[in-house]
Amino acid sequence: MNTLSYKTVSANKNTVTKEWVLVDADGQTLGRLASKIAMLIRGKYKPNYTPHVDCGDNVVVINAEKIKLSGKKWSDKSYIRHTGYPGGQRSLTATEMFEKDPTRLVEKAVKGMLPKTKLGSALYRNLYVYAGAEHNQTAQTPKAINLNDLR
Repeated sequence: MNTLSYKTVSANKNTVTKEWVLVDADGQTLGRLASKIAMLIRGKYKPNYTPHVDCGDNVVVINAEKIKLSGKKWSDKSYIRHTGYPGGQRSLTATEMFEKDPTRLVEKAVKGMLPKTKLGSALYRNLYVYAGAEHNQTAQTPKAINLNDLR
């Protein structure tokens, strides 16, 4: 055992290799899709994952308008916000929010699964969601992956 040295290797922002990943949300369930995207953004699928470092990938989500919600969540799930004034609590159902902006459902689901810290805010900037099949990140040549292959 004298010749072997076991050292824990921690990643930092200089040693991290970030990639661009393309995810197709067509026919995917919202929560399962969001949890896998959050793990990709966080970098938990990488062997050099370090909790306090942004070591995840940049994720581009297309076809956000084709997601599914199970059960009666389209009518029962509500998104609550507050204006800051007395009596200023507002709520929208999933259907109303989807009609306003189809990408916001995916964005809110992923943001809720990221840490509520400065690191979480920085990680959230690595997410790009588009309603249709077209996206603006073609110059980065994102690699398409199948979410069903991930655990």
